[in-house]
This record gives sequence, C-alpha cells and structure tokens, in this order.
Amino acid sequence: MSEPSPERVTERPPERRGEPSLLKQAFTVPNILSLLRLAGVPVFLWLLLGPRQDGWALALLVFSALTDWLDGKLARWLDQMSRLGQLLDPAADRLYIGATLIAFLVRGIIPWWIFAPLVLRELVVGVCILALRRNGFAPPDVTYVGKAATFVLMYAFPFLLLTQGGSAVAAVARPIAYAFLAWGCVLYVWSGALYLIQTISAIRGAERPRGM
Repeated sequence: MSEPSPERVTERPPERRGEPSLLKQAFTVPNILSLLRLAGVPVFLWLLLGPRQDGWALALLVFSALTDWLDGKLARWLDQMSRLGQLLDPAADRLYIGATLIAFLVRGIIPWWIFAPLVLRELVVGVCILALRRNGFAPPDVTYVGKAATFVLMYAFPFLLLTQGGSAVAAVARPIAYAFLAWGCVLYVWSGALYLIQTISAIRGAERPRGM
C-alpha cells in the first residue's frame, strides 16, 4: 500500500522523455501479474456472494497474495519497475481489501463496527491522494506501517473464511483469524491517520512560502 512519510512526500517529477507508453508497460511480466490480480477481483466477489464457493475464493485470495509478492520481486530482478506498476499494485491491494470487506459484511462474517472504520480509512486516504496531486506532489512511497497493515489483513481474510461452519478446522482457525483481524485493523487505521497527518503537513509546508 502507498503510505507517505515526511521525507518521502516529494514534488511530482516531470514526465521522463523516452519512457514507454502505459500500453507497452502493461506487457511486462510484473504488470501482467498485477493485471491478473485486478481481473480476479470481480471473480473473487462473485464466488463469495453468488455460489458461495469459499474454497475457490480462498484459492484466488492466496493466488493474489502470491502474485502481489512475486510482481515486486520480478520488477526489481528484471529491472522492469514502471509508473504503471506503481499504480496497479496498490490499486489491486485496495480493491481486494474493499471487495473482501463488502462480501464479509453482507455475509455476516464481520460486524459493521469493523467494516466502518476500515472503509472510512480508505475514503480518507483517497482524499489525501487527490489533495497531494492537486498541490503538485508525487504519489508517496510505501512505508512499513502500510505494508504491515496490508500483510496482516491479507492473512486475516483467508482464516476468516475458514472459520465458517462448525468443523474442527473452523475451531482452530477462529482465534488465529480474530488475532490477525484485530492487529490488521489497528495497523490499517493507524497508517491512515499517519497518511492524513503527513498530507496536511506537506500541503501546509508548500503553502507557507506563498503566504510570506
């Protein structure tokens, strides 16, 4: 996930000449993996809310987590880091988290008081991104709090799926799922609060010279 830190909220660089078009960037291996992850979001949501095939939904979620880890590794290894990849990766993360929260709320897997602060955090982050761009700042870099929040939530979601039913597996998965969910929620909301504070600080710092 893209979270800003004070020293990493920088002015947006100009477009680099000779940079491949977004269409050409899409045909690199890391970006193909990211596009596959994005394409899996509606399928994942349908599996949870339509036929309720939790096993296939769980497999797709695991595939998403693996490709999320792999595309970053391949981008660095193959020297295929791109502007498109910087947009696709956090977009896929947010869409999977959003789709999972909506499906879990509809099915009663999580209560509304878990759903509401996480969705509010996403809205706040979206407003912060727009505010940064309007003031000429580049998209902020990823921080450890944001990475940890996404990582923990992506572990919580599969375990929450396993808690459905009264099997022995569900009984074992339940405390693990709730522990990951609690930590994930705290880190996710905390990273959103840091995002808001750092965005306000960056914008105020940019406006101060103009008021002097």
